[in-house]
Amino acid sequence: MARFAFTVEFDGRPFMGWQRQAHGPSVQQAMEDAIFSVTGERVAVHAAGRTDAGVHGLGMRAHADIAKDMTPFRLMEALNARLRPAPVAILACETVPDDWHARFSCTGRSYVYRIVNRRAPLTWESGLAWRVIQPLDAEAMQRAAQLLVGRHDFTTFRSVHCQAESPVKTLDRLDVERAGDRLAIHAEARSFLHHQVRSMVGCLVMVGMGRWSVGDLEAARDAKDRAALGLNAPPDGLYFVSAHYPNA
Repeated sequence: MARFAFTVEFDGRPFMGWQRQAHGPSVQQAMEDAIFSVTGERVAVHAAGRTDAGVHGLGMRAHADIAKDMTPFRLMEALNARLRPAPVAILACETVPDDWHARFSCTGRSYVYRIVNRRAPLTWESGLAWRVIQPLDAEAMQRAAQLLVGRHDFTTFRSVHCQAESPVKTLDRLDVERAGDRLAIHAEARSFLHHQVRSMVGCLVMVGMGRWSVGDLEAARDAKDRAALGLNAPPDGLYFVSAHYPNA
């Protein structure tokens, strides 16, 4: 028995999210079915995070324990062949110690949220970014974003369905970058609450539109009340970028 770690890229549009669901396809199910097709083994694939329906992955980390004697390269190639036509790809595969866990060994997670700020409809990027037609003040959004960095009670930015024991999290980075009509919002933390990134992005967009002041966002943070949320961004523009591990 060997533990294999995977780096996974996926287009979230056809999936109900990462986690296996009874009512629709998931990335986890696609991977577990591909492993069964290659090895004949029913295994559980554990991931660094649980993305929502429509959220994408650029470098999700995951692992599975497999008995079949295979090299990481051979397993990666076989899984990529079986995963087609699902929009899921194994970018890297390696063996790791038995005590390495994609979720519990993870010390940090990075996301990016992509916005296209224009009036024209999206074509090939439909479902891959959030189109905001009102002009956005990226500098005001960046100033407001810094009020969320650090250790806070993020109840306002937490889904009512969140299962985390505490709403208190430490946000290591929240930066807004603009290039032409594209905005990228980068978020990094050890872990996030359910809908936290999307909720923070939605409120930053309220600031960018001029509907909220920077002080309004601070008040929403301090309210510690989901009812104070201004806007929850759609899943389309959210990407799980990477997971971080000690000595990696």
